Amino acid sequence: MKDTRKQIGQQIARARRRRGLSQVVLAGLIGRSESWLGQVERGARSIDTHSVLTQLAEILGVPLADLTVEEKGGEVQRYEAAALIRDAMTSYEALPAFVTPTSVRSQPPDLAWLSNELRAVNRLYQAAHYDTAGQRLPRLITAAERAVQATPARRRRTAHTLRALIYHSVAMTLNRVGETELAWTAADRSLAAAQDADNPLLAAASAFRLGYVFVRMREPEKAKSIALNTAAALGPVFDRPDPQRLSLLGGLHLVGVTAAARQFDRAEVDANLRQARRAAAALGGDHNHFWTAFGPTNVRIHELSAAVTFGDPRHAIDIGESLDVSRLAPGLRGRRAQVRLDLARAYGQQRKDAAAVNMLLDAEHISPELVRYDPRTHALLTALIKREHRASTPQLRGLAHRAGVV
Repeated sequence: MKDTRKQIGQQIARARRRRGLSQVVLAGLIGRSESWLGQVERGARSIDTHSVLTQLAEILGVPLADLTVEEKGGEVQRYEAAALIRDAMTSYEALPAFVTPTSVRSQPPDLAWLSNELRAVNRLYQAAHYDTAGQRLPRLITAAERAVQATPARRRRTAHTLRALIYHSVAMTLNRVGETELAWTAADRSLAAAQDADNPLLAAASAFRLGYVFVRMREPEKAKSIALNTAAALGPVFDRPDPQRLSLLGGLHLVGVTAAARQFDRAEVDANLRQARRAAAALGGDHNHFWTAFGPTNVRIHELSAAVTFGDPRHAIDIGESLDVSRLAPGLRGRRAQVRLDLARAYGQQRKDAAAVNMLLDAEHISPELVRYDPRTHALLTALIKREHRASTPQLRGLAHRAGVV
């Protein structure tokens, strides 16, 4: 066991130096002391929670498996709807009708119903009701697959468009709750459906979804590549401003912000923020085209998240406390909760634990499901529990229990 700890510690130290991070900076980013990290790197102690392992792997850009030999800890709660979604995606019920069109005769799904149901599920997602959204997605997936086979040829393009949009919804929901591999499959299917629909903007929206999936898969370089290449392919958007194109352009640059932050590349984060701000200014306000929630407020939210990732809590708190989330559409509860979660992480980096817990409680009031499924929030809660002072944070343990951390 001691040799294992030493091996893992050496891997952490090498990866940290490759990233150009000091012990004090890396320790601050994961909410631990420099002394604790020094002991881990020397092999004098093990990493005591799965959430810290996950956070270290993400920051250092190494596979989680490199840090998990004989190391155990708590998992983020599993998403129960994932099995139902996987079953729907792997049923291939519509395949016989494609192989031999006369082999299966069935009434095609009503495309108007499909469109209305999709909007309802997307509203559930943006309100951070991930469990309810997930329960409704399997039926949508099955209907979308049937639609592209059974719908008359004159309406087939509409069916392909709806299939792409449905897989957008599947990808963003699964990605949010940590089902990244299945989310990648859904995002890839959305891109294929967009191409079948011959809809370039829809394909750009699929690239937007894929970008965030790659970020969650700890593939920031792939995320930047698909997002920024697609942004460039949109062409001279500012010459003839169009709200959908502006939203996609800005959203793709926000993918770039998130990916570059994971690589600790400040220059690239700033470059993408400038492009996103330019798109938001041209858009003239907060909108929700292609369910991107893009606009000036979302740009600031991403700037806040990047500051927390860089371990710059003072800047993050300055941004967060000045953010006017009332400008967002009322249904965007997930975005509102994310601001609280990022502020909680910033306060945690400053060891202002009471303020961090208060922000977490605010986030839980807005969206208990986001708190339950967010791995970074689990990492923060784990760190807060480790240094718990019950007199100043009496509600911490109950919150951690509800989130599945203890």
